[in-house]
Amino acid sequence: MVHDEQDGFDDGELFVSVDRQAWIDGRPEPAEPDLLAREEPMELRIAGVPIAVLMRTPGHDEELTRGFLLSEAIVADAEQITTIRHCTTVDVPEAEDNVMQIVLRSDVALDLAALRRNLYASSSCGICGKASIAAALAPGRGRTPLPATEPRVAVEQLHALPERLLADQPVFARTGGLHAAGLFTSTGERLVVREDVGRHNAVDKVIGWAAAAGLELGDKLLMVSGRVSFEITQKAIAVGLPLIAAVSAPSSLAVDLAQRAGLTLVAFVRGRRLCVYSGAQRLTSG
Repeated sequence: MVHDEQDGFDDGELFVSVDRQAWIDGRPEPAEPDLLAREEPMELRIAGVPIAVLMRTPGHDEELTRGFLLSEAIVADAEQITTIRHCTTVDVPEAEDNVMQIVLRSDVALDLAALRRNLYASSSCGICGKASIAAALAPGRGRTPLPATEPRVAVEQLHALPERLLADQPVFARTGGLHAAGLFTSTGERLVVREDVGRHNAVDKVIGWAAAAGLELGDKLLMVSGRVSFEITQKAIAVGLPLIAAVSAPSSLAVDLAQRAGLTLVAFVRGRRLCVYSGAQRLTSG
């Protein structure tokens, strides 16, 4: 089984130090340094054409880009992506680390103008152009339907996931400012955890890592540190992930989408309690 080894990644790139002044009972305290999660824009370009800007925490940018292309069904599979790299031909040299140049296989046909309009139209809310359940479930998304009952997952394994996820959130431990997403096997084995200021970005980084590693996702679990939104649910469905578990609540639209797609959605995974909103047939009590 492939596991994430971080490849020497320095998590110090994910936060910055600033001075802050606390006020207690209306009185200012001396200023002290504080660590904040870093947030910067990243522009995606296909054939030199900007298609989207993602507000993200720098780090694992290739994973984020690859995962975004897959989870938004811009490409049908990872094999359609030829290269992803930071762009070195930008007007502002300081922006080199924040522009990703994507080259797709020559037989991949995209209407870049239409794609750009759709993605930019809702980039502020994170829905990334798919604003309806009908669009999220459209056959054109190019994914195999989720298996009806597989994988089978013991509830005991789900109870253990929040602690395993938290153990791999070093920047959250320093700043309290990042979300996390983790990919696990059906037996609870951790494969990869990624942090980001945007929860949907953390999910895309996990998806991108799995694609680069050549992993099938039909028997894997996605664990997220916060709530489950519509966009996270649609991303899981797009790449064939059958189960999402979360520490916090789902949105009503996320539950509706999960039920229609046959995805298992488990939320409020805390201590010995959890709540199942969809797909209970995949869970076992043993």
